Amino acid sequence: MMKKIFPIAQLLLRFSLGIGFILPVLDRIGFLGAPGNTDVAWGNWTNFVSYTHTLMPYVSTQTASFFGLVATIGEVLCGILFIVGYKIRLAAYGSFLLTLVFALSMLFFLHYRAPFNYSVFVVSFSSLALACFPYYPWSIDAYLAADESNTYKNFTS
Repeated sequence: MMKKIFPIAQLLLRFSLGIGFILPVLDRIGFLGAPGNTDVAWGNWTNFVSYTHTLMPYVSTQTASFFGLVATIGEVLCGILFIVGYKIRLAAYGSFLLTLVFALSMLFFLHYRAPFNYSVFVVSFSSLALACFPYYPWSIDAYLAADESNTYKNFTS
């Protein structure tokens, strides 16, 4: 039973993590609507930088903007890699570190409940769990591993 569920569970975890990274990025660049619209957290980069500065009050707004950009690039990369299934383990470790820093910043600079209300620790530790899987069926990684295996077999035969 577990062997049948494992590929599906892993695929759903990858997709949920990937989409969970892409949607907030779309929000902060205004793609999901303007500030103040229903279900829009930021609606533009300026609001996102202001929020980032709230999580990093010990740096200037300009520095917070830089780190917000770095985090955004990391989120886009992790999101895409999870969805397409390429370099999953590397993306999972990156996702774990990125979201752990985010969760700890929320914990220390917002409110102790904030990272739990938004399940940021769950995302972080789910990423860590994904990194621990021995293989990734239904992914580019699995395809490339099978191709390497066949190439090696053909080369040594």
